[in-house]
Amino acid sequence: MGGAILWGVVAASPLIVGAVLALLRTWPPRWLGIVLGFGAGALMASIAFELWEEGLDLAGPIPLIVGVVAGALAYFIADRILDARAAKSQEQGAGVPLALGALLDGIPEQLVLGIGLASGEPVSIALVVAIVVSNLPESIGSAADLLEGGMAKSRVLLLWAGISVICALATVAGFAVASSTGDDFRAGASGFAAGALLVMLVDSMVPDAQQKAKQVTGLATVLGFALAAGLSLAS
Repeated sequence: MGGAILWGVVAASPLIVGAVLALLRTWPPRWLGIVLGFGAGALMASIAFELWEEGLDLAGPIPLIVGVVAGALAYFIADRILDARAAKSQEQGAGVPLALGALLDGIPEQLVLGIGLASGEPVSIALVVAIVVSNLPESIGSAADLLEGGMAKSRVLLLWAGISVICALATVAGFAVASSTGDDFRAGASGFAAGALLVMLVDSMVPDAQQKAKQVTGLATVLGFALAAGLSLAS
């Protein structure tokens, strides 16, 4: 259990670290767009080489595809609800959708991490670095957008601290329920994270990066994909 707590904190810590970095300085829009593009590429690699590939290896296509559809619908519905609330409060920006994507990705992803730890699977340094590479830009971009939209610094920090704690606890929960879950559950959880991320990337993260960084976005995205893919393959 101690290992699950440790790795849960390690995997979730980039989320709160990114929010703190956004609070410490004002990021120029162009640089923020580059960070978002880089993070989008890293998340695409995570979907392709970790979530999707691992799900297929564990239980085949059916549980994985069911999870993908469920994750996509969950993000879509939750984002529409948040959009309606934001319209009433006149909040703008992509910060809230990015935070939602981090939550809906982080919970199942770290559940799977906890289950893997309980079964004795080792955690590689390359995998930890890949998690940092994908999560850090996401939280920086979200926190910066939330601040630009007028959210108080204390609320931004509290939001991302809450997401980090929930994701870390998901690792502990995965460790605790490992004996009562099978490969179908793990594959479905990986698919859920992949589905939520795909909708978030297309609807929010990539368009926001393109708006801020213009022509540089594509290059930043490819660099993020290449680095994260290399780290995933190395793990």
